[in-house]
Amino acid sequence: MSSDQHPPRLDVDRILSDPGVRIVVCCGSGGVGKTTTAAALALRAAEQHGRRTVVLTIDPARRLAQSLGLTELDNTPRPVKGVGEGSDGSLHAMMLDMKRTFDEVVLAHTDPAKAAEIFANPFYQAMSSTFSGTQEYMAMEKLGHLHAQGEWDLIVVDTPPSRSALDFLDAPARLGRFLDGKMLRLLLAPARAGGRSVFGLVTASFGVFSRVVQKVLGAQLLTDLSGFVAALDSMFGGFRQRAEQTFQILQADETAFLVVATPEPDAIREASYFARRLGEERMPLAGLVVNRVHTVKVPGLTADASLSGAAGLDEAGEQVPTADALRIHAALAALADRERAVTAGFAAEFPHVPTVAVAAQPADVHDIDGLRMIGSAISRP
Repeated sequence: MSSDQHPPRLDVDRILSDPGVRIVVCCGSGGVGKTTTAAALALRAAEQHGRRTVVLTIDPARRLAQSLGLTELDNTPRPVKGVGEGSDGSLHAMMLDMKRTFDEVVLAHTDPAKAAEIFANPFYQAMSSTFSGTQEYMAMEKLGHLHAQGEWDLIVVDTPPSRSALDFLDAPARLGRFLDGKMLRLLLAPARAGGRSVFGLVTASFGVFSRVVQKVLGAQLLTDLSGFVAALDSMFGGFRQRAEQTFQILQADETAFLVVATPEPDAIREASYFARRLGEERMPLAGLVVNRVHTVKVPGLTADASLSGAAGLDEAGEQVPTADALRIHAALAALADRERAVTAGFAAEFPHVPTVAVAAQPADVHDIDGLRMIGSAISRP
């Protein structure tokens, strides 16, 4: 596709107003306005389309709370005041709390005594707070829970920056590999055999295995891990089942993925990566949102023509503001040309993906009015 050809335009309002769309997932690299886009879309869905909407951010930055006029966000949906009054629409916002979500899952699927045993386990305490991949898996749990509640017409998900934004797609398979691994099954065997010590098995093969692992992990950590595995044994199947169910929801027509980028080489490369991954996973890619796009007031006046005109005025000895204005226009026109060329690379690879360009704003968005302005810009026909 050449730079003068255009992909189909993304009709955001059609997505936000469609009762069959229940989840919108915004993904993209860091610093492209993804959080602002997610909040603006959620706000527009509530105000313009009368939908009961919740926006869930997995990004721990405070930008979402500040722009929505909230002092803080946590694991519980918080109502955004002044939105949806007098209409059917409403807006709530929340931020994923990884450990609290894990705790809630344990409480929901075990008895109080078993939950207390799990919470006291040092390995659980570490895993629920810092273990790699736990955040993405808990995002799947929280999304699945919000979806199952049936309280919301639309759930807008603001994913973490960079490629980790799609790590939650790998959560079910990664969790399955972890739970079905040989080491974990060996650790679980003593507990299933009657609670004997993890080092108490008489088989020579496990004796060798336990000594090696003990040297690597240390006796106490291995004991903590064994206790954690034994305590969670009855929950493992539920973890896998719920994650796989949420994965299937993300593949369904009720979900719309929006890739967010800026017209810069790195951001567009990341956008292409996201689009390819979504295609491989059969996830419904609804379109591309390109933020901070620069335009000129006189598109017919090229950068070269502007510079030539400014040079002519200089040679004539004309000290007029027109020459400076022409140079400013030339710089902006050249920037707009570069941005179009960069974005055309995505369009050439994905010619059928609808796209919308959002003009660069004069200031950062930090309140509800700013979000309304962004929502209108994204949805402008």
